[in-house]
Amino acid sequence: MATIRKRGASWQVQVRREGHPPISKSFARQSEAAAWARSIETQIDRAERAPSNRDLDKTTVADLLTRYESEVTPTKRGERAERSRLKVLQRHPISELCVGELSGAAAAKYRDDRLKLVKPASVRRELVILRHMFEVAKAEWNMPLRSNPVHAIKLPKDSKPRDRRLAPDEEGKLIEAIGERSAWYLRPFILLAVETGMRRGELLSVRWRDVDVERRTVKLAHTKNGDPRTVPLSPRALEVLSSLVRTEERVFPIKANALRLAWGRLRKRVGMEDLRLHDLRHEAVSRFFEHGLSTPEVALISGHRDPRMLFRYAHPRPEDIAQKLNRAG
Repeated sequence: MATIRKRGASWQVQVRREGHPPISKSFARQSEAAAWARSIETQIDRAERAPSNRDLDKTTVADLLTRYESEVTPTKRGERAERSRLKVLQRHPISELCVGELSGAAAAKYRDDRLKLVKPASVRRELVILRHMFEVAKAEWNMPLRSNPVHAIKLPKDSKPRDRRLAPDEEGKLIEAIGERSAWYLRPFILLAVETGMRRGELLSVRWRDVDVERRTVKLAHTKNGDPRTVPLSPRALEVLSSLVRTEERVFPIKANALRLAWGRLRKRVGMEDLRLHDLRHEAVSRFFEHGLSTPEVALISGHRDPRMLFRYAHPRPEDIAQKLNRAG
């Protein structure tokens, strides 16, 4: 509490607060004394509300990781994958450190330890989570971190974008290898992936009520980037959907793991073990461009908001371009 008294020709102000030494100062005017008292009281209030450095010494990285997993991770589309990476971080000795002991050296040691075990792209994803966690702790959890230790180190390079496409005869080989004993959903799933460019999770989430035959579209309510979109359907895609029997709410009432296992058996059977299911999305985007669709049109179908990311999925064949040049000539 501030006390202001007239002493001769000046005004003396004294600020007293429990737990703090008294502070005094004299001013020529009463208004100046009152303004100074208010500013001092505000500074003391802020200091009392601000977390002390002792909080850094009693809070471990594991504590922050646990809170991050509880409050932030559930808000993300990639929640399952992030929880797996958080477990890796929690098992590493870096989680035992107090936040006050953190440094770029600690983050660098984590990076170097993990690079001995997994690929650089995996380590990069883990460090991105750690970096974001410290940013959230500073901005939203009132942790008095002076700096983010992950900002002090160089992140491993991300993996190079894949350019695997289907060879001219590979789609036929895949379809022909699907026999009567194969999973019923393999053939329509592969064909729709190539025709629509939808991700695995998007195709698995499609419900029959999302399919509009008259408008030749499929509405996706849940996508990787969180924005719903409507995908146009080609005649072949409509034909595939029309051939399926409606037994449940979803077009493909199966689990992702069942699809993964069935796909693994199929590609092994045809000798295409280097072909990933996600490569079919690359194939679809490349075909869209080859059909003459513009960049905005392809982005509308694929859901890419950044043209640079879209072009990572487009892989024109040099021999096809050579034929176009030959025809133009």
